Amino acid sequence: MKLRKNERQNTKTKPVSLVSLVDPSSPVAEQYRTIRTNIQFASSADQRVKTLVVTSSGPSEGKSTTSANLAVVFAKAGQKVLLVDADMRKPTVYKTYQLNNQTGLSTVLSTGAILTESVQTTSVENLSILTSGPKAPNPSELLGSTKMDQVMEEARSRYDMVIFDLPPVVTVTDAQLMASKADGTLLVVRENWTRKDALNKAKELLTMVQARVLGVVYNGAEQSKDQAYYYYSD
Repeated sequence: MKLRKNERQNTKTKPVSLVSLVDPSSPVAEQYRTIRTNIQFASSADQRVKTLVVTSSGPSEGKSTTSANLAVVFAKAGQKVLLVDADMRKPTVYKTYQLNNQTGLSTVLSTGAILTESVQTTSVENLSILTSGPKAPNPSELLGSTKMDQVMEEARSRYDMVIFDLPPVVTVTDAQLMASKADGTLLVVRENWTRKDALNKAKELLTMVQARVLGVVYNGAEQSKDQAYYYYSD
């Protein structure tokens, strides 16, 4: 059954499932911990992964679910984590964590709001959130700005891990811009949903900006009831 236009729009910004928080002993939560371990092993003395972009080739592939759950498992491991909702077009993080979105990334980048005053704490120890903030007319310009570079550097100095939830890389340039700045990028794909041509295009776009793609998160496997899998690549 096809959804009417307004119904499709209503499904785009729902809170995502924090399975790593509500059911930490589940197989899915364990897979997120495996992803965390692989990211940690991807770090080296001269190439430590402290800023991580999470994106996908297209919509509804699970990039926001991956971002949110990775933030939880990193925080549960004792790392000081900042989850940044850099999807200023269709934000979900403030809904997932039930936070105020009156100020956030968009206000920090466009109004001179102070990062430390815009970050919100959560009930999860070690986990802080920078929501998307009010919708901006020019997300790509904001993310590509010198101010964004400054925000990333400040976040790097204050947190052990900074995770950026970005829009799909094929749809808009936001993720491509941020992937060029970040220490690493994860690409999320979904079984029976992600199109091969879109995935190839995503890889091409990330390669173009010399993004360091750490690997692919594969989810939605029917036989495992939406379990997440991680395929690590150099």
